[in-house]
Amino acid sequence: MTNALNGPDLSARRAIVTGAASGIGAAVATRLAALGAHVVVCDIDAEGAARTAERIGGESLVLDLSNTADLAERVFEADILVNNAGVQHVAPIDQFDPSRFAFMLRLMLEAPFLLSRAVLPHMYEGGWGRIVHISSIHGLRASAFKSAYVSAKHGLLGLSKVIALEGAANGVTSNCVCPGYVRTPLVENQLADQAAVHGLSVDEVVSDVLLARSAVKRLIEPEEVAGAVAYLCSPEATSITGTELTLDGGWSAS
Repeated sequence: MTNALNGPDLSARRAIVTGAASGIGAAVATRLAALGAHVVVCDIDAEGAARTAERIGGESLVLDLSNTADLAERVFEADILVNNAGVQHVAPIDQFDPSRFAFMLRLMLEAPFLLSRAVLPHMYEGGWGRIVHISSIHGLRASAFKSAYVSAKHGLLGLSKVIALEGAANGVTSNCVCPGYVRTPLVENQLADQAAVHGLSVDEVVSDVLLARSAVKRLIEPEEVAGAVAYLCSPEATSITGTELTLDGGWSAS
């Protein structure tokens, strides 16, 4: 059942949203809870996760997703998984710390694989599941100085397609949402790094770097991404799997 104003009825569903203490994750958790889902707010930030969970009537789960050894044997009963947790690091390849590169791939590619692996048995048993990966326009396009982020987000699209092929017979869909620059702490925190790399002011970074290739000259709001996730959980999206829903203000059109 779908409410024309609010989205699908998720009152019988349990959702896990990673990186949900703030930003896109918090917006997604809020939207899914408003649609009736019981939401598990997963984040390394214990206080932030608790605040979000209390506000939406969900529960918090504190996990360091970069510690992938601890995830290998986990099993979660969830009908919806939103892989959102991520970080950014901006540096030329010849100055990019290899340990930082490895950390980012663990967090943004290996952890989504392990979490998907952990929820699929329950989804298969119930004959229904929705896995949504928050990728990025950088899963479709590259930018200089973001080797780890671009690599992880491209890999996430590939992982999603494999899950879609394997899960289809059991009623499980897997898709990516690929936004451009969203008004989140992750974007705000990289402005100074971008300014240093490009030799620009922070304001110039927003207008001349972040939005240079976007036809729509504004940052995307987290609630817009949450709306895309909700749509992918709706009955109307039952046949949408193994693909990307792109919210990039026209970036990829050129």
